[in-house]
Amino acid sequence: MKKFLVIAMVALGSALFTNVNAQEIADNALGLRIGGNDGFGPEISYQRAVGNDNNRLEFDLGWRNSKHYDIVKLVGLYQWVWNIEGGFNWYAGAGAGFASIDDDRPDPYDDESFIFLAGDVGIEYNFDIPLVLSLDLRPEISFIDNKAIDDFSPDFAIGLRYQF
Repeated sequence: MKKFLVIAMVALGSALFTNVNAQEIADNALGLRIGGNDGFGPEISYQRAVGNDNNRLEFDLGWRNSKHYDIVKLVGLYQWVWNIEGGFNWYAGAGAGFASIDDDRPDPYDDESFIFLAGDVGIEYNFDIPLVLSLDLRPEISFIDNKAIDDFSPDFAIGLRYQF
């Protein structure tokens, strides 16, 4: 078992560091990210490349709809992007956000605003045309004392962005 772990770590490390700059990311990307954790809904998503490395900032403004409440979210993430091969990239990132919940149930469920921390890991495919399709997981830890939503919620989403 130890040999397997060592081999897996060496293989993963060499894959990460040999192809870091093999494909550059677009300077800008604008599109939609559709997913759900505390409800289902779309986000307007903007990505901006930073520096000479394959790093970027991502900003998402979205709305989540659930049976009894709606949430409006603003998220900012810093992402590191690595090329896999043939137009595929994978990325990981971290950031924070602000959200507001509108709950239609009576007390003890209240309308509130809150902040949260977010991580991000995903895979994307760059088409030959200026479109990128992504699939990601964004776990979020919120700082709220509301029974309507959990403190921890994984946000799975699919994204489609135009690159320019």
